Amino acid sequence: MFQLLVTGQMWPDIGASMQRSASGFAISVLVAIPLGFLTAWSPRVRRVLDPVMQFMRNTPTLALYPVFILVFGLGELSKVAIIFWGGVWPVLMNTVEGVNRTDPLLIKSGRSMGASPLTLFFRIILPSALPFIFTGIRLSASRSIIILVAAEMLGADKGLGFLIFSSEQNYKVEQMYAGIIVLILLGVLVNFLLVRWEKRITRWKQEISGS
Repeated sequence: MFQLLVTGQMWPDIGASMQRSASGFAISVLVAIPLGFLTAWSPRVRRVLDPVMQFMRNTPTLALYPVFILVFGLGELSKVAIIFWGGVWPVLMNTVEGVNRTDPLLIKSGRSMGASPLTLFFRIILPSALPFIFTGIRLSASRSIIILVAAEMLGADKGLGFLIFSSEQNYKVEQMYAGIIVLILLGVLVNFLLVRWEKRITRWKQEISGS
């Protein structure tokens, strides 16, 4: 692993994998959070979308990869799309759960004090749902890396998943384990950064708990 990193042989694979996973993950977060708030806040939207969401999120993501290849081809788009598909559901479902877990008494109190819908959202609903949202984001990030590896084993010419698969096929055991270890380290690093980000954003909650 040290030799591959020092000589630069592994950096193109790391860059390709991070670009794919980051793109799919970012799109899933940007889509899931607004859709989750809309689903939880509007009974009409929830009646329409909830059965679809329950069906889709229980469908094995990797089982749909041949469908994504059929629709988007073997290029980058199919890989980003399958990562998005696998990563969107944890964030979406946790956002809905976070909004539903908001204390109704706080919402009634805000309305009785004349708070506008935007004030209710930014002052009560969003802060209450943030811990659930971050849980979904962390789950989505880990799933994005797992799905990425499987996606890169088919129809890719670079990436950590491709490196692991090709090394295994060519009996380069040292390279295979090097790729696996780098993936583990990247997963730990991403989770660490997300936890730090969550603590910084929800510092007010920790201060209240401490007091």
